[in-house]
Amino acid sequence: MYSLNVPVPGEVSRLAEELRPALLAFERIRERHSLVCKRLGDDGTGGRGRSDANWGTSRDERRRDVPRLRERVREALAGAPAFEARVAGIDYFPNPPLGEGPVAYLAVESPGLRRVHRRLLPEFSAVEAFEGDDYVPHVTLARGGDVADARRLADREVEPVTWTVDRLDVWDAKYEESVATFPLPA
Repeated sequence: MYSLNVPVPGEVSRLAEELRPALLAFERIRERHSLVCKRLGDDGTGGRGRSDANWGTSRDERRRDVPRLRERVREALAGAPAFEARVAGIDYFPNPPLGEGPVAYLAVESPGLRRVHRRLLPEFSAVEAFEGDDYVPHVTLARGGDVADARRLADREVEPVTWTVDRLDVWDAKYEESVATFPLPA
């Protein structure tokens, strides 16, 4: 799965680490924190299944195919400005569309991020139940366990963290690496 991600600043990672003792009640704690702008699909199509999306399965094949994905993202981002993002609190998904719930997360407010997400939809269609009108910008903290624990966590106050998003990264989840970076404004 490829995704276009917002780099998370150190302040957000530190906040997640400070919350770690409160996350011990969950089944899995997220170690690497990310903020997905848009999922691009396993094959770079975003689920559209275009005929040109025969992505390789080996690392060498995938690296050879990444330039096509990079070009599609570059074209879709053309003219996109840098924007502000803000961690405003803690929230949770009691019953996420995939995987175990609840999912506890840092809630991110960013009209600019939502605009970039919508800008990518014509080229990379929305993943049902996750994107388009269902898109909720967030940084996952933990998942699995009792909804009551997630509710208690969400009741906690956190200091807001605000930052300027001046680049986006294409992330290859299979190999857990960034395969492209796009400075903003694009």
